[in-house]
Amino acid sequence: MARMRDIHDLDAPSWWPPALGWWLLLLATAAAIALLYLGIRSLLRYPFGSWHRDARNQLLALRRLLPQLTPEQAMRELSELLRRIAVARIGREEAAGLTGEEWLEWLEQQDPEEFPWTREGKALITVPYAPPGHCPVSREQVERLIEAALVWARRQRS
Repeated sequence: MARMRDIHDLDAPSWWPPALGWWLLLLATAAAIALLYLGIRSLLRYPFGSWHRDARNQLLALRRLLPQLTPEQAMRELSELLRRIAVARIGREEAAGLTGEEWLEWLEQQDPEEFPWTREGKALITVPYAPPGHCPVSREQVERLIEAALVWARRQRS
């Protein structure tokens, strides 16, 4: 009996560092929370059925189609799309009364980024009504106007 020793328990497993599975679970949880946050933020900013979401999606689609369209075609599409956005935002009666320079001035007044629509957007009021080839417009000009329209639509409040 003198040669017998007390039984010692094994050391408890340590909590740190966690096993690989815990790290993966933490990473998956963080990714799920980030996706949930971004989804809720997007829905609050652009609710389903709102003209903001529709305008943004249509402007992005036009930007994607830009390489396939001639600059004149893209300018016609952009002009029509901006008109539809204005009708959705302020109503048909008020939007229909905006023509020519008055239309560009209205765009400029409504733009919180103060893009120079009256100077840069002249093609919006000339190209849609001119015969093909009579109003040369550059692809860069169309790209600038599409980007300005995206910013304009994003910053509008109903």
